[in-house]
Amino acid sequence: MDKRRLGNSDLMISPMGVGAWAMGGAGWDYGWGHQDDQQSIQAIRAAVEAGWNWIDTAAIYGLGHSEEVVGQALEGLAERPYVFTKCAMCWDSEGRIINRLKRDSVRQECEASLRRLKVDAIDLYQIHWPNPVEDIEEGWEALVRLREEGKVRWAGVCNFNAEQLRRVAPLGAVTSLQPPYSIISPEVDQETLPHCLAQGIGVIVYSPMKSGLLSGAMTRERIQAMPEDDFRKRALQFREPKLGRNLALAELLREIGGRHGRTPGEVAIAWCLRNPAVTGAIVGLRSAEQLKGVAGAGFGLSQGEADEIAAFMAAHPI
Repeated sequence: MDKRRLGNSDLMISPMGVGAWAMGGAGWDYGWGHQDDQQSIQAIRAAVEAGWNWIDTAAIYGLGHSEEVVGQALEGLAERPYVFTKCAMCWDSEGRIINRLKRDSVRQECEASLRRLKVDAIDLYQIHWPNPVEDIEEGWEALVRLREEGKVRWAGVCNFNAEQLRRVAPLGAVTSLQPPYSIISPEVDQETLPHCLAQGIGVIVYSPMKSGLLSGAMTRERIQAMPEDDFRKRALQFREPKLGRNLALAELLREIGGRHGRTPGEVAIAWCLRNPAVTGAIVGLRSAEQLKGVAGAGFGLSQGEADEIAAFMAAHPI
């Protein structure tokens, strides 16, 4: 599998990496409902066997549980994939989420993640959200120090805009940005991705299938049957009037994918990967079976097919 260099790092990453958000399970505000940990572990190992060489998780996913699952999946692997995780979203004794970017908190969060993941160093440590915004310089300086100490190999950010990237750049080079990016949510195309391309900042995008909406497996009935603790039941893109447009888009992607023997989800991911600013795409998995529907996303969309998608979105501006 072809690999791409992530920003200014020595990390050569596969075009797709395992997203472990859903593996955090239920019991927190942005959970996907109950998950089977053994299926999650099997999904990670199947992806690694298929040539995916990185996993993206975060301390907040399942209030530490996702990192623990990733740590278990790494045990016994002959060749360990890169592990990316995040700080700046904490929780209290009642599970309420707190945003923190103070240096002492960042350091404590890093130590806790190292323990849960059972690794000596985190390959890419990222600020999860620029919140509180007045503390992003302090938080970034903390990541720079952790890298100097060897606890973190490379440091990046998530959900930052171009102006925020400019703010922290004088304190230390940013290796990567992790923004949301999909056909449905292409907002970072306007300024943020061009800035990253110009500055040599790697980009790993999340939610390329918009939390499963563009996988080709989503239906109104499936959404209706989701457990109440699945955050997607509350998400606007999973509700009308947006839902009808999004399901119709998935059918267009099915038609395009059929020309290549690919799934709608693979087309959605390929759309993201064709942007020259994008280094890799985070693909959420919850079972080894799901790998079959996304593993071929490295194929190339033609300009004509990209134009078909653009024309559809222009005709359905919800």
